[in-house]
Amino acid sequence: MNINKIKNKIINIKDSKLKIKVNIGRNKYEYYEGEIDKIYQNIFTIKTNKGIKSFAYSDIVTKAVVISKFD
Repeated sequence: MNINKIKNKIINIKDSKLKIKVNIGRNKYEYYEGEIDKIYQNIFTIKTNKGIKSFAYSDIVTKAVVISKFD
């Protein structure tokens, strides 16, 4: 998957409630719930239950960040 496809998917889910799983290394993960706050050229921010977090689109390519929608 390339960066442009990921940007388009992020734009499409901007107003949706999301679950975010972040790999912080050594088989440890952090979990957040929130929604996309702002979209920039190289990063996007997510307003979570623990504050605002920023991620690069490449984090999704490398699967360091996994985003899924609430049903």
